[in-house]
Amino acid sequence: MSAATIAAQMTGADFLKLRKKRGVVAWALVVALLPLLSYFVVSALQHASDPAHHGPAGGAHGFTEGLRAISFFFGPLAAILIGVEAGAGDSSAGVFRDLVVTGRSRLALFATRVPAALALCALVMGAAYGVLLIGTFAFAAGAPDPSTALLLNGLGFTLLATGVVCAVAVGFSALIASRPTALTALIGWMLVASPILVGISSLGSSRKAVLSDALAHFSPVAVERGGSVPMSQGLALLVLAAWLIALLGLGAWRTRTMDS
Repeated sequence: MSAATIAAQMTGADFLKLRKKRGVVAWALVVALLPLLSYFVVSALQHASDPAHHGPAGGAHGFTEGLRAISFFFGPLAAILIGVEAGAGDSSAGVFRDLVVTGRSRLALFATRVPAALALCALVMGAAYGVLLIGTFAFAAGAPDPSTALLLNGLGFTLLATGVVCAVAVGFSALIASRPTALTALIGWMLVASPILVGISSLGSSRKAVLSDALAHFSPVAVERGGSVPMSQGLALLVLAAWLIALLGLGAWRTRTMDS
């Protein structure tokens, strides 16, 4: 059996293991879908009751608001839930020893978690993006529709933003080997600390190292949040690569050296 076949089988097994974590999958879907559903329903009701003061829930404006929500807030939160389960699920459940005694490489055990987590994350975000598209066109009420280019770029950016966060979560949780600690730290960093740090101008160019701000430079819509650090997309790519290499490298090192 070739190495590629073994890797594919191990990745498939990891994906199946994640998919069977019904609590994780359910919460990831709730976090990704419920805010969008709430936004469109509430906005549609407001427009129906007072169209003079509240515009249509859908259209280009609704798409922009929804894309911001799933790309910068609720999508990354769902990605963290999936990535942490993939990275620390085995060690937290006490089954890591059982995997090690099978004779499989520890690095391989870690490496296959990443594509499995990314695949599940992409499915969840695909469902969220589907809800966004339905709301955008179903509640347009005559408002201008987003262009095809914006729709495609929005999908690409959603997958990029959540995929990077998911991969970072896999590496960080494998390093920490604790789901509660990893969840708390990552959610606090991505959704609370990062926007605050970016908004502190006295930190100067050091703010360019913040992951969420580097991701924002690839957004096809304007990012309405506190502060932004000017940088080229080339530098933003380097920041993303540095985060991925550092966290995935540390996660792989921890998996290779930890006691079973």
